[in-house]
Amino acid sequence: MKILVTGGAGFIGSAVVRLAIARGHSIVNVDALTYAACLENVASVSESSRYSFEHADIRDRSALDTIFEKYQPDAVMHLAAESHVDRSIDGPADFIETNVTGTFNMLEAARSYWQAHGKPETFRFHHISTDEVYGSLPSDPSAQFTEETPYDPRSPYSASKASSDHLVRAWHETYGLPVVLTNCSNNYGPYHFPEKLIPVIILNALAGKPLPIYGTGSNIRDWLYVEDHAEALLLVLEKGAIGRSYNIGGENERTNLELVQTVCQILDRLKPKNTGTYADLIRFVQDRPGHDARYAIDSSRIRDELGWRPSVAVEEGLEKTIHWYLDNENWWKPLLNRISVGERLGTKS
Repeated sequence: MKILVTGGAGFIGSAVVRLAIARGHSIVNVDALTYAACLENVASVSESSRYSFEHADIRDRSALDTIFEKYQPDAVMHLAAESHVDRSIDGPADFIETNVTGTFNMLEAARSYWQAHGKPETFRFHHISTDEVYGSLPSDPSAQFTEETPYDPRSPYSASKASSDHLVRAWHETYGLPVVLTNCSNNYGPYHFPEKLIPVIILNALAGKPLPIYGTGSNIRDWLYVEDHAEALLLVLEKGAIGRSYNIGGENERTNLELVQTVCQILDRLKPKNTGTYADLIRFVQDRPGHDARYAIDSSRIRDELGWRPSVAVEEGLEKTIHWYLDNENWWKPLLNRISVGERLGTKS
């Protein structure tokens, strides 16, 4: 297929681009190259004859129309989004403009293109979203998000993604646009921008800085290795039922404190400190406003209907991730100078 990928220079988007090229697909990577994007993320495939890059913003409808007509894709994978919850607390406008208005522009550009080309049945618009749209779960291990869980977003970020999900469903119901949707749990792995929990902990530990954990560290997340996620996303694009949504989880629930302690234990083994352990650097800090207590995904639909399940356990994935950061200082070190990286965000309320 020829796939138009938005946000393909970002963390998850670049994993999709690398895998899709390896699978023989052609990729049109559309990215605005905002602060969290890095073309180095796709450097390994950028010389491929099946890879094209367009520097464009999804808030620019005319640019999107031009790109659709220029490349005439068979499918869209829409990943471009502002994604950091803490930044959404401090500056929600960017999240509304990109995640809501940008998704509207993508849907309209895709619909115009699809209609102009005779509404091909093979066209797909795959919208990639988050489990955060569902809100917060109780501690009961049997409670999990399903595709029927009512939406209950708690942050400007999750509200903007919930809005975009609703727009995608509406364009399917109203205009017949052939869509599929996915909602994933927390991703981690190589090329993760150093403002999210796992890369912050790894890089702070290597620098001997405090390892900040919000509140008491009891918040629970389900961790999904990014390359497992990319596999699932391509599978849904190729085989998912039109109009259907699929939850994608890692089947790896951990409290934030447990996760950080595991990172410290791996670092103690791979790059031991001169004295003490990395866990000595753990510090509990002021919690994020509206911090969801627990996320956990029921992935039975994608498992039963499409045969996917995660292959990487969190301990294995963390070890692979830490090895990658140890080996790729030239990638992450320049990113530490980008806007607000390393600063505590998300304390406004």
